[in-house]
Amino acid sequence: MSDYKKAPDDVKADHTLDARGLSCPMPLLRTKKEIDKIQSGQILEILGTDPGSRNDIPGWATRSGHEWIGEKEDDGFFRFYIKRK
Repeated sequence: MSDYKKAPDDVKADHTLDARGLSCPMPLLRTKKEIDKIQSGQILEILGTDPGSRNDIPGWATRSGHEWIGEKEDDGFFRFYIKRK
């Protein structure tokens, strides 16, 4: 996980999207829809099992102007954090 940005331990999500069990491109497509449901400055947490999301979600967040906070590895899945612009 050294190449990936680790989210701070104290990060608190305002909304959680459970994309576990979904494969590419569904986690990213669901993330794009969910980010529109939260307000500017709020944090979206995405739970995912698709390893491709480790590149797709941060890349999309940055290109879209949102703040990529980072990720955490949990027991069998990842937690991704994006702050909406």
